[in-house]
Amino acid sequence: MPENSSPKRPKLAWEPPFIQPHRVGEINKFGRHRSREARVASVFGVDVELLKKNYGSPLFVTSEERLRANVRRIKKAFAVRWGNTCHGWSYKTNYISAVCNILHQEGSLAEVVSAFEYEKARALGVPGEMIIFNGPNKSRAILERAVAEGAQIHLDHLDELNLVEAVAAAQGRKARVALRLNFDTGYSEPWSRFGFNLESGQARQAAKLAAASPHLQLCGLHSHLGTFILEPRAYGEQVKIMCKFMREIESSEDVQIDVIDIGGGLPSMNALQSIYLPPEQVVPSINEYAEVICGTLIEETRYRSHTNRGLPKLVFESGRAVVDDAQVLITSVVGTKRLPDGRAAAVLDAGTNLLFTAYWYNHKVETTGEARGALADTVLFGPLCMNIDVVRHSVQLPPLRAGDSLVVSPVGAYNNSQWMQFIEYRPNVVLVHEDGDVSVIRAAEDLSVMMAQDRLPEHLATPFAPVRSAGCNRFDAAAETQAKTLRPFRICRG
Repeated sequence: MPENSSPKRPKLAWEPPFIQPHRVGEINKFGRHRSREARVASVFGVDVELLKKNYGSPLFVTSEERLRANVRRIKKAFAVRWGNTCHGWSYKTNYISAVCNILHQEGSLAEVVSAFEYEKARALGVPGEMIIFNGPNKSRAILERAVAEGAQIHLDHLDELNLVEAVAAAQGRKARVALRLNFDTGYSEPWSRFGFNLESGQARQAAKLAAASPHLQLCGLHSHLGTFILEPRAYGEQVKIMCKFMREIESSEDVQIDVIDIGGGLPSMNALQSIYLPPEQVVPSINEYAEVICGTLIEETRYRSHTNRGLPKLVFESGRAVVDDAQVLITSVVGTKRLPDGRAAAVLDAGTNLLFTAYWYNHKVETTGEARGALADTVLFGPLCMNIDVVRHSVQLPPLRAGDSLVVSPVGAYNNSQWMQFIEYRPNVVLVHEDGDVSVIRAAEDLSVMMAQDRLPEHLATPFAPVRSAGCNRFDAAAETQAKTLRPFRICRG
């Protein structure tokens, strides 16, 4: 044995036989090779085991520093190319109060899509005029409030247009509205269920009606291409189509469009299950998106230099790209097993009840302790009594033991808003401040939280009580007698 070499660790009795191939060379088309030594001991500068000790497991950990840095970086990419730019924080992406107010402190508007989200924004102190009200379902009650408070309302269909007009007329106001458009860019499947279709003429009809109303101020156009858009040119075509429509209706109707809202859809550095390559190879940079969007907007609005109209404000509603990598999930192994096909498997204390995005992402999973043995194809199950509760269908991990900690990332987008109270309580969410301190920003649930909304009728207040007869207020005597005489019994088999 060479002098500098270390003796090989003896194979443990419980380890399956394995062949460890040598990895040589640079990155290939399937991405970087993962090292067996790749592990993480801390998240956002705080020790994982200390976080688990203080706040439990599973645990969502959010970084204030990362969140602020992300939104500043994205806003700057657009602002240096188009001066009149504004970000609308998409509440549905993550509406935990601390997350929302961090972004509002950074100057982001509130982009909401329901009465709940509108009321939440107002409860957080966001003025009505700083709210973009999207969504296809807006009741008269919430529209009355939104109109009175000066929110910009994005119209989704003709019934909503008529309703907003009626609300504004009743208040003697002129509501600020924008038209949501849907159209085919040729790059992705159009989201035709939302807004007014451009190709069919619906959008032109809506623009004509809105422009003619004395109670509506048509000031903007809005569209949303979809989600996790990986082709920047799709946004370029979107802006081109919207600007063409803007020019048409400004020429034919007595309106001035001051806002072009391109929605969201910018991707994060997450790994879609349908794509083999790692995110760093397939996700364009934010500067590539900004260059295409703003460059197209410059070209398509040159005509305005010859008119008395100013340049429109560019609004984008990014959620995932802002918050996704600002949060991780710490989870613990509760048990290990070997599947019938020979693969290693582990049961975690967090599943798809907390990690809804596991259905479409291959989240990054990292171990925190010392590596034990070779990497092996491993299935990670959640704690739910459902076969579909799978956090990762296949991930290369060293042998795991009960009690081991895993870090799943990035998880900041859509998990804290789409998680379920199903079988298990939802856990703590903590925020790591810029100075390294840690605060709980959403407390873990317990039984009192889950039962607070329950209402028990009087005759159901006690379990195993005598049964009431149907259609009367007295107890069925026979049922009462039966309930009193019931005893545990055993079936004897001969």
